[in-house]
Amino acid sequence: MSDAIKHECGIAMVRLLKPLDYYRKKYGDALWGLNKLYLLMEKQHNRGQEGAGMAAVKLDVAPGEEYIFRERAEGTGAIQDIFAAVHRAIKDFKRVKPEAGAEELPFVGDMYMGHLRYSTTGRSGVSYLHPFLRRNNWRSRNLSLAGNFNLTNVDEIMDFIVSSGQHPRHNADTFIILEQLGYLLDEEVERLYQGFKAQGLKGQAMNDAIEENIDIERILREASAHWDGGYVITGLVGSGDLFAFRDPQGIRPAFWYADEEVVAVASERPVIQTVFDLPTGVVKELLPGQGLVVKRNGSMTLSTIHPAHDVAPCSFERIYFSRGSDCDIYRERKELGRLLVPAILEAVEEDLEHTIFSFIPNTAEIAYCGMMQGLGQWLDNRKCELICAGKETLTPGEIRKILSQEVRTEKLAIKDIKLRTFIAEGNSRNDLAAHVYDTTYGTVCEGVDSVVVIDDSIVRGTTLKQSIVKMLCRHKPKRIVVVSSSPQVRFPDCYGIDMSRMGEFIAFHAAVALLCERGMQGVIDEVYRKSKAQQGKPKEEVVNYVKEIYAPFTDREISDKIARMITPEGCTSEIKVVYQTIADLHRACPDHCGDWYFSGNYPTPGGNRLVNEAFIAWYEKRLTIND
Repeated sequence: MSDAIKHECGIAMVRLLKPLDYYRKKYGDALWGLNKLYLLMEKQHNRGQEGAGMAAVKLDVAPGEEYIFRERAEGTGAIQDIFAAVHRAIKDFKRVKPEAGAEELPFVGDMYMGHLRYSTTGRSGVSYLHPFLRRNNWRSRNLSLAGNFNLTNVDEIMDFIVSSGQHPRHNADTFIILEQLGYLLDEEVERLYQGFKAQGLKGQAMNDAIEENIDIERILREASAHWDGGYVITGLVGSGDLFAFRDPQGIRPAFWYADEEVVAVASERPVIQTVFDLPTGVVKELLPGQGLVVKRNGSMTLSTIHPAHDVAPCSFERIYFSRGSDCDIYRERKELGRLLVPAILEAVEEDLEHTIFSFIPNTAEIAYCGMMQGLGQWLDNRKCELICAGKETLTPGEIRKILSQEVRTEKLAIKDIKLRTFIAEGNSRNDLAAHVYDTTYGTVCEGVDSVVVIDDSIVRGTTLKQSIVKMLCRHKPKRIVVVSSSPQVRFPDCYGIDMSRMGEFIAFHAAVALLCERGMQGVIDEVYRKSKAQQGKPKEEVVNYVKEIYAPFTDREISDKIARMITPEGCTSEIKVVYQTIADLHRACPDHCGDWYFSGNYPTPGGNRLVNEAFIAWYEKRLTIND
């Protein structure tokens, strides 16, 4: 993606089902589980560049000894910093107590949870890094929480839990969820305590009975009954229970694996496959609305926390966010590229002889492979047609000439990642942005060749105009065709992707510009009036009127306007933009139909309310600027 956007966080969990000595004897290392957590996190480092954290829980620890551990760090090197600190703590403990067994070492536990963070709220600092931790003297009331989520109705949830007598310290959704689950966990422990007390239990027998009978599913079901948003929530209870559960729309992804030694959970399937050396089929997806719970005794259950409904898994996971090493995602991204072939051929007037194809590194490479395969198939069919049509008259030389035709491919865009570290500094930002990408010279015939470059999405268009198209213009090709393997991004996301403002989308600016050019500014004002009138209504009653901004125009009209908007000053080449259609997106990714950022069809009521607020904020800021 040329316009980098922040996105969903990553989660990782490891639950060991055997004593630590089992892993020492079989794998030669009692830290086997800790090392697996590190690998699960490292293999998902793409999901969190702002910070990371891990937590560990020990079972069967004597009173007075620590059994919950947590480490967090900020920055792109957070994973390494965390595990360096963990290993220092282990080394320091061994220095003081060299005879200590693995069971006594800090951070070496039976349950592990890791998190990688990309913030979508603008809030930063160690205090906002997962896992969060709620302490208590009762093991069963300790809770550590981490997740990949964004809730759209935090204020409603806040009001609900305050009405029950709670007083959260913050109004961020993570703090509120922690307090909500913690409150219900306390309530569950108290319920069990009273029940077992009536039976005459006390002391350790009471603790054991409580810890064995905590109803995690009931807690999750009751807590999430009021949630609106996309989420995968994971947690560790100090007494030994582990859980992970997914929103009923399946917006955020989660996968799991279990055998007689371990239970593992992660945001992406190939991560688990690689870390545990597994075939594809044995790693399962956590289904929408489903919860996975591992009890203190190691028994695992899968249950429905909420029935799945309006299922809409995030298609951006397939297009961009998740690793392309997943077998299904790899196939889908190739198909996204292949499905664009007819529109690309139309854009270059089927003149493959004078067209060079390339891609914008690095995430568009798989779609590029699919595009090239589709173009190759088209060219093979045309060769066949030419040979069949002239089979009576073609000479061997003419046949060889037909067969020698090929799709031209060059690496025209080269990404210089180092420049990103200081690109926002000083007053020369645009000049620096022009050099984030470099090009290969001497490959384009000036004024004759067309250049086609594919990207996986075009969100803001800033990098296209300031860097990529400007750089390609140096070749002075006849035509530059920029291709997006995803549809036009028209609406904000509210479920975890950092795309929350209307002013970020070049498609939105293109539609607004077209309205103004055609004397239809009244549409903008009317959408604002309708949106403003909905403020204060329950989210279930809010309508996405922002769709009316785009309604007067075809996709082609908006694409053509975007092409004009990204044309650099002084560029002599014709610029075209080709987008994927929503219909073909669904053909390529049939099981991941979440397309609200393209269509405006939000899977939860809170989405309509937030797009409403995003448009109002844009409109009122525009009024202020104009005034």
